[in-house]
Amino acid sequence: MPRTKGSKNRPKTTHTDYASQITEKQESITSLTAEISSITANIDTLKADLKEKKTALKKAEKEVASLESKKAKADAKAAEEAAGQRHECG
Repeated sequence: MPRTKGSKNRPKTTHTDYASQITEKQESITSLTAEISSITANIDTLKADLKEKKTALKKAEKEVASLESKKAKADAKAAEEAAGQRHECG
């Protein structure tokens, strides 16, 4: 007797419950949507914080640059005064 072609390990056809699968997927979609909105809100908060920190950093850098220039001018003035005193003494 000849053998039949094809695999004999076919899964037995069973009745699949599509309605339960649909509800499971819809619940999954709902939870993922909630997570995404939560993460988005968190990102927006972090972006606002980042903007504030960058603004504060720029302000601090400007203040440091201003102070450094004032220090350089004071040092130059002190050096001129010191040079002037040397000439007067000599």
